[in-house]
Amino acid sequence: MSYRAVMFDLDGTLLDTLEDLADSMNLVLEGLGFPPRPVEEFKLIVGDGVVTMARRSLPASHQDEPTVARCVARMREEYGKRWADKTHPYAGIPELLDALAGRGIRMAVVSNKPDDFTRLCVGRLLPRWRFDAVIGMSLATPAKPNPKGVLGIAASLGLAPADFLYLGDTNTDMRTAVAAGMFPVGALWGFRSAEELLASGAKVLIGKPGDLLPLL
Repeated sequence: MSYRAVMFDLDGTLLDTLEDLADSMNLVLEGLGFPPRPVEEFKLIVGDGVVTMARRSLPASHQDEPTVARCVARMREEYGKRWADKTHPYAGIPELLDALAGRGIRMAVVSNKPDDFTRLCVGRLLPRWRFDAVIGMSLATPAKPNPKGVLGIAASLGLAPADFLYLGDTNTDMRTAVAAGMFPVGALWGFRSAEELLASGAKVLIGKPGDLLPLL
């Protein structure tokens, strides 16, 4: 098979954002009078947008809409202060992006992180590489696994969905790839398990970023 483009997830795939997300949400929880959560728990909390992240972070007895809304608003404030304190590209990602650029492979990023933070993270932390599109969740782009965002990018590049490898680290990513008709590749260095990725449609699992190259 020959692919002309790679669609990337962001958190847990290109960037290790876990600690900054956890630190921000734990400050929000403490400010609302709730206990913080261990950082490792956030691997299962993040990935489906900030509203879902807030709901999953709050105690089950306090997941009403007003509390969730307060949590979301405060999370945006706290994350805006420290989104880059500990966040960094995973080992091997710079080399992968260099190799893809050298081969003329088109690259795009689609995240369930809010659109403004998605663009900020890519622009500041991955500035050396040209991505043909970078989009996050917004009123115009519904959360993955809805494939609207990735299909819109494919259309804007004049490519068919089948021209894309889709690299992500969660069930949401694999379901997005399947729904869009792209080739789903699971990243094992991210936030979720091999079992989850395979159950959600991953065709291949890779243990390090460079393992993507032989699939192209």
